[in-house]
Amino acid sequence: MKIGVVGLPNVGKSTLFNAITEAGAESANYPFCTIEPNVGVVDVPDQRLKILGEMYKTQKITPASIEFVDIAGLVAGASHGEGLGNKFLSHIREVDAIVHVVRCFKNEKIIHVNGSVSPLRDIEIINLELELADLEQLTKKLEKDEKLVKTGDKSLIASVDLMKRIKTALENNLPARSVQVDSEEEPILKSLQLLTAKPVIYVANFGEDDLGKEDNELVKEVKEFAIKDNAKCISLCAKIEEELASLPKDERELYKQELGITTSGLEKLVVASYDLLGLMSYLTAGEKEVRAWTIKKGTKAPQAAGKIHSDFEKGFIKAEVVSYQDLIDAGSFLKAKEKGKVRIEGKDYVVCDGDVILFRFNV
Repeated sequence: MKIGVVGLPNVGKSTLFNAITEAGAESANYPFCTIEPNVGVVDVPDQRLKILGEMYKTQKITPASIEFVDIAGLVAGASHGEGLGNKFLSHIREVDAIVHVVRCFKNEKIIHVNGSVSPLRDIEIINLELELADLEQLTKKLEKDEKLVKTGDKSLIASVDLMKRIKTALENNLPARSVQVDSEEEPILKSLQLLTAKPVIYVANFGEDDLGKEDNELVKEVKEFAIKDNAKCISLCAKIEEELASLPKDERELYKQELGITTSGLEKLVVASYDLLGLMSYLTAGEKEVRAWTIKKGTKAPQAAGKIHSDFEKGFIKAEVVSYQDLIDAGSFLKAKEKGKVRIEGKDYVVCDGDVILFRFNV
């Protein structure tokens, strides 16, 4: 899973990236500090792995991971190549979802590219540029495909119909994701690779002075907009998150307690990202390794097995499944089996979050 971190210059985008990835992306008080995207792979926090590791006395623990990409700051006119627009648009096409960082703090020492702090205006600038880029791309494709339909190519009728509906939405300043699609149209929408079809998490970045009262008026504006935009929204202070990330791990919890923070920005972001993309984790456990595997909600057992290796899916026979909590309560896999908590599931079993699974296969 790859998530692009975007926002106007100097809104705290690279500061947040530094915090969540501990990758040390350059962050400075001038526009276009980020030109080429920085990439950081982040472990998904999951306390279940540590507990299973202790139970199995495992040699290795491998958490699930998310790849975050810090993409160059955007300005008005990017859809026509202004600033670093062309680079921004090409990089954002490659991600699965967008984390849109919005400045919700006032600080005269930190330059704002538009001269003042206005979250809704900032959101509108980026969203408009993405909509204009999609509109240009869609218009060109629609002109070409409509001509092919007239020649008798009926295979494009559904595609053309969907593109017309999306084009109408874009012309009314609405993103492609606002258009309702059925199961047959979903593959068509995906093939179009539209920027505004990507799911979005708005990150309302408040200032250090607002810690404890982070629902300030600027943050509220972003949260209200996210609801209308059918998007997720979380609030955090990127600067504090960066300070936390700079500390040794054993000191972070103490600092969080001092600040009154119960959940880190990374944890908030991971939960929101998983929820946004409809993801979850199942687990495998043994003496050699305890590991979390990321899958889509609704995934059946053979396809879940295929995440480990394609041979597991091709030769799937059955899955021995126990829920994480039942396994912990029993104290071992063998005891869980004796208590009847381990189930034998077949090809139609839909995997649940926290299932601990042993796959049986034949190749």
